Amino acid sequence: MCLGDLNLAEAQAVADRINAAGNGKAVAVEMDVTRREDNARAVAATVDAFGEINVGLFNAGLNKPRFFMDIDEDNWDLIMTVNTKAMWLGMQETAKQMIAQGKRDYPYKLINVGSIASRKPLIDVTVYCTSKYGCLALTHCGALALSEHNITVNGYAPGVVVTPLWEQLDKDLVKMGFKQNEGQAYEDIVRDALQIKRVSYPDDVKGTAAFLVSADSDYMTGQMIHIDGGWCIQ
Repeated sequence: MCLGDLNLAEAQAVADRINAAGNGKAVAVEMDVTRREDNARAVAATVDAFGEINVGLFNAGLNKPRFFMDIDEDNWDLIMTVNTKAMWLGMQETAKQMIAQGKRDYPYKLINVGSIASRKPLIDVTVYCTSKYGCLALTHCGALALSEHNITVNGYAPGVVVTPLWEQLDKDLVKMGFKQNEGQAYEDIVRDALQIKRVSYPDDVKGTAAFLVSADSDYMTGQMIHIDGGWCIQ
């Protein structure tokens, strides 16, 4: 596994934990996912370390909530660049290497991390929704475009996951006046939108990611699996 992040120290710490566990090998690279050359360098680092690349997973993202009439160009460009453009760049650079390696008896896999916002319009995060609808489109269009190379493209779409991104969003929603106090966003969504009445954690998501990486998902492409406690049916 090759882990890419702006914060090389954090990526290396994760790689070190994987290596120390003894059941895998990982390397880390410093990269800005919004730059094509950094994506190409991460692919090259993977090939240097492991000889080939079989799976690409694209998980970079951020959210800066604004009401619709408060969105400006800087807000739009930042979110769309990190959440959508970077995913396209990563998919394209990874697929180039996979195509160069030639077809195998098993499919190569590209995995895109979407969101409940890939299918659900939300009034406080218009640009984020737009970027994640774009993630769904990249998953569908990529699956169509790359099938001739035996590359599948799937994704998974979390809802409320307790991570630094959501913790910051919770604070930002109070700052913009959409919520009265911290923690209210979690409480309101659990009460009003979720069929499974709790927030989720990374452990709730990792099994789906592992499934999409595994051979059990070989006969799937163009799919976005929701792991959102039933939010998408509300």
